[in-house]
Amino acid sequence: MKRGWWVKKFVMVIVAVAVFGTAFVLATQYLWNWIVPALFAGPVISFWQALGLLVLSKILFSGFGGKGHWGRRRNSGPYWKQKWNSMSPDEQERFKAKMKGMGNRWCSFDEKTKTASTEEFRTPGV
Repeated sequence: MKRGWWVKKFVMVIVAVAVFGTAFVLATQYLWNWIVPALFAGPVISFWQALGLLVLSKILFSGFGGKGHWGRRRNSGPYWKQKWNSMSPDEQERFKAKMKGMGNRWCSFDEKTKTASTEEFRTPGV
């Protein structure tokens, strides 16, 4: 009896994935056919072209597997902390001066750079 329950559950999961996948592809197809031809005079696409478009966007935006390109950036913090801590105080000061000279408002190290405009810190001739 338990074996029949697992088979039934497996079949239900396969059917649910197929139904939701088909609904997602149809939603993409209908949205494309409603918006793109009207706005950009683009082509009308079929179900299989919409499926191909979804697969292509999956490959381009998240890669073939894993977390994709966006998930990997979260691990860069410890690397920079370790690099900063391994610098000597003189190297840290040179780095701060270089960043201030670039006029980068996202890398402010003291109150003056937080309140002043970025034009004040640009290097001449840049």
